Amino acid sequence: MSREPGCKCWVLLAACAHLFFLLPLLRTRAFAVIPEGAEDETELPVLQKSKKSGTISKISRELKEIVFVIQSQSNSFHSKRAEDLKRDILNQAADLGKELPTVLLIHQMSGHEGAWTILPLMRDFSVTYGRNSSWIFFCEEDTRIQVVKLLETLGRFDSSKEWFLGKALYDEESTIIHHYAFAENPTVFKFPDFAAGWALSIPLVNKLAKKLKSEPLKSDFTIDLKHEIALYIWQKGEGPHLTPVPEFCTDDVNSYKVDHCATTFSNFLPLCGEPVKKEDVFVAVKTCQKFHGDRIPVVKQTWEREAALIEYYSDYADISIPTIDLGVPNTDRGHCGKTFAILERFLNHSSSRTPWLVIVDDDTLISIFRLRKLLSCYDPNEPVFLGERYGYGLGTGGYSYITGGGGMVFSRIAVQKLLASKCRCYSMDAPDDMVLGMCFSGLGVPITHSPLFHQARPMDYPKGYLSHQIPVSFHKHWNIDPVKVYFTWLAPNTEESLDGKKVGYNREDL
Repeated sequence: MSREPGCKCWVLLAACAHLFFLLPLLRTRAFAVIPEGAEDETELPVLQKSKKSGTISKISRELKEIVFVIQSQSNSFHSKRAEDLKRDILNQAADLGKELPTVLLIHQMSGHEGAWTILPLMRDFSVTYGRNSSWIFFCEEDTRIQVVKLLETLGRFDSSKEWFLGKALYDEESTIIHHYAFAENPTVFKFPDFAAGWALSIPLVNKLAKKLKSEPLKSDFTIDLKHEIALYIWQKGEGPHLTPVPEFCTDDVNSYKVDHCATTFSNFLPLCGEPVKKEDVFVAVKTCQKFHGDRIPVVKQTWEREAALIEYYSDYADISIPTIDLGVPNTDRGHCGKTFAILERFLNHSSSRTPWLVIVDDDTLISIFRLRKLLSCYDPNEPVFLGERYGYGLGTGGYSYITGGGGMVFSRIAVQKLLASKCRCYSMDAPDDMVLGMCFSGLGVPITHSPLFHQARPMDYPKGYLSHQIPVSFHKHWNIDPVKVYFTWLAPNTEESLDGKKVGYNREDL
């Protein structure tokens, strides 16, 4: 039998093997476009650098078409954080080319009290940036932005169309803070988590500006801005829904999850040195006789132990608590008379060395431990009025105020300025928090917002929203176990001793 066919097969097999090992090199050379004048691929890094420069040039052009808007505040602590973020954005931009983007700080933009509600600024955005920009990108002072990744993310969307982009939140159940909207199925309506940043394309900005020109904003309450903006943009189905963007994230910058993220969030409790001393925080609890038996025991079972200076103010002196009768009758609505009596007492009867006053309701759940850390970032020599910010009539003037249920924090200087003025309750049962907002607005004392204070219960907020928070307070005992809520969300540790027993709760249950 002849061996020639076998020999040919062996030769063919050897040739294939040789080709197999050469293929990676051939593929590299085949796809490598060698510039004219270059003798071989050793000069390819020059080409790659040139290509990278072209990409940077394109990014630079796109970058100047984004207007960054930081939700800043005039308080010195917050304005510094916003300035730091602005500097970081501009430094990243400078590394990419000469065309720097516009970075705006909300508190510097307008004398309008309602600038923080965004919508009153739409006409200004349209007039100033409507022709030469593509996007308005909004973020909070603790949002962290990877500029190149943000440009790549926005580049996926046609900026000539109307876009409303963000990280989607939704209610699992209808909630009072959203006026029980979409009660049949609240999960269908998505609204942006401001902490992750959110974006509007310029065509949508122009459309909103046109609508606002013909139909001015109503004088109404601003309670949850992110939900209310989404509702306004949606226009009962005539406007765009929020488009979820997975690259807009609220994970911490050091998390393993953030490789794909264009934005991250500094989700930690601010601490600027040592926490404020216990003796530097005076806590005033508003109550009345009918709640002495059910609400006050909850306070004593939970957070009272965290307070060194605490007094209970009621319409009845009960030595077992004890409560102090301020001589102000209880009212069914509003507690303005009682609150101003507390302010007077703090100024005239507490130690002048106590720089901070906290006023809470008897059904407020609060972490004084965390509050002391937070207050380390504020200057008690400034007039500080701190808590969860609401607004009233901000589309037509109006004012901002700190909603009382989540707790209202005053520096002594702020109380002194207030009581030195002639601003007082227009009636004993006027809403105290709104009157205080009116007064401080007239005095030029800024309302300082912290999202760590909450007017409602944990179950009233989206889980995604609370997931990146270390909360300071919640409010109301309705349909919950308040002791369980405290030890789950607010105790110094997630497990805390209660009557000598270890207690641990799952947040998913609340």
